[in-house]
Amino acid sequence: MPTRAAWRAAMTSSASPPEVAEGERAAQVAIAVFAKAPVAGEVKTRLVAMLGTEGAARLHERLVERALATAFEARLGPVELWCAPDTSHPFFAQCAAHFGVELHHQEGADLGERMHRAFEAALERHRTLLLVGSDCPALESRDLAAAARALDTHDAVLIPAEDGGYVLVGLTRPHASLFQGVAWGTAAVMEATRARLAAAGLRWAALPALWDVDRVEDYARLQRALPDLALEPAR
Repeated sequence: MPTRAAWRAAMTSSASPPEVAEGERAAQVAIAVFAKAPVAGEVKTRLVAMLGTEGAARLHERLVERALATAFEARLGPVELWCAPDTSHPFFAQCAAHFGVELHHQEGADLGERMHRAFEAALERHRTLLLVGSDCPALESRDLAAAARALDTHDAVLIPAEDGGYVLVGLTRPHASLFQGVAWGTAAVMEATRARLAAAGLRWAALPALWDVDRVEDYARLQRALPDLALEPAR
């Protein structure tokens, strides 16, 4: 994993892409990475039969690290790691030490409430917030830059997941209704969110869909596309 100094050097490099150097936006767009603690048997459970509980937890760690690396590479502004069930797991401390990322505790009864509370807290400090999960290794810094640009002219932006959910949601203001009554973890998430966006009268944009890693078939895709992130199957 790169050192904190290396990431800070990258953040201040003069090789910043053109889209970041547009006025003060780069300092106003924050990125929140949502992640669970990598507890064996509690993460990537649909891959346990293939990788074992420890292997699934290690894969989860690699995906969280990649999400953080991608967020810093985008150079849009502050990056925060929002942790569940809290910030106490040693892995989160390692992320804070290596990336220099600020840790926050996810609070709420379900994923929707936790996301909404993150938006409420972050948008008191930043003009806009992009919230991403840690399951989408296909997400690249250019996708984050495109999402940030979309928020210049829209109230919300989403990147759908190919399985019917979404891998990124960005807002300029908190909107609790977007996260209420959604069947999280199902193929109906994006459809339900579209309906809530329309009901709230928000201007929103959807970027091209990306794939995430939850199922065995997703892992096979990871092995082909990003073999450095994959693990050897459990024996």
